[in-house]
Amino acid sequence: MRMRIGSVAALALALAAGASSQPPPHHTTGIESPLFEVHTREELQARADAGMVIQRDRSPADELEEHRKLDRALHALLPQRPGVVDAYVISIALDSDAVFAREARVAGEVLRRRYDAAGRSIVLAGSDGTGANALPRGTPATLAIALARIAELMNKSEDVIVLYTTGHGTPFGLYYYDGDNGYGAISPVRLKAMLDGLGIANRLLILSACYSGVFVPVMQSATSAILTAASADRTSFGCRAENDWTFFGDAMINHALRKAQPLAAAFAEASNMVGGWETQSHVLPSQPQLSIGTGTARWLVPLERRTPLAATEPVGRPAYDPAAIPALPSAPPPPPGK
Repeated sequence: MRMRIGSVAALALALAAGASSQPPPHHTTGIESPLFEVHTREELQARADAGMVIQRDRSPADELEEHRKLDRALHALLPQRPGVVDAYVISIALDSDAVFAREARVAGEVLRRRYDAAGRSIVLAGSDGTGANALPRGTPATLAIALARIAELMNKSEDVIVLYTTGHGTPFGLYYYDGDNGYGAISPVRLKAMLDGLGIANRLLILSACYSGVFVPVMQSATSAILTAASADRTSFGCRAENDWTFFGDAMINHALRKAQPLAAAFAEASNMVGGWETQSHVLPSQPQLSIGTGTARWLVPLERRTPLAATEPVGRPAYDPAAIPALPSAPPPPPGK
């Protein structure tokens, strides 16, 4: 089925709606993403699968500074420890709205502590809305580079990549949107190709975005664990720019994974928490998804043995605020052709 370009561009803007008055770049209504300048759903999917990224109106000095930030972060990563199952953590915000930057920062801290990844973790995100940003930007390109560097440092038969992504999603995958300067997509096919190409088979993927369930059938494997904020045809909630957390991020990262409980139990706790918030918000349930491969025990069990026994306290403003429910936004339905 063919679709109108305008309707798809409107979807992108709606998914990325909201702006911060603080330093993060804001989304200017009326500017259409070049990613959506296509005529069919198939062409759109092909662009996402190819890993298309567009950057524009960035100064050479800005690009140099970003290069230096990323270089410092990558050089700080430690090599693997022989005989130890090491987790390498990447927490990335793929949108410049500050809610995702705030979530990615805390997610990096929680996952680093839980999986004994001190010196083996990296956060890729824009400003959290409080001032200048010392972190490398979260983009499809910086994610690919970080994965490549980790692939050089890890023991691929023993260690695991722990990837947390937060941002907007579409039925073709994760959507990258940095104000009006950066646009792109990471589809399930693209992410699988990156990890397969680097030989990273041990994977814990936690994807917080609308429609993120599209990754499960493509990415699932015997040595992969995949947790998503929504099913392939549902939206998730809590992504207003002024929030500290999305629903799924708050439940999964800020509550469940702070406790010394197995991954599956943490997912069950988070799913129940999100479901309760959605019921009280009178929205269509997001239906978070879980897939844990039969071969994950060889890396997951040793990691969970090292999980600190003492839980830490949640931080930030709760994602569910009953006083704000009348204004709670939900992402629009998939574009025609879904």
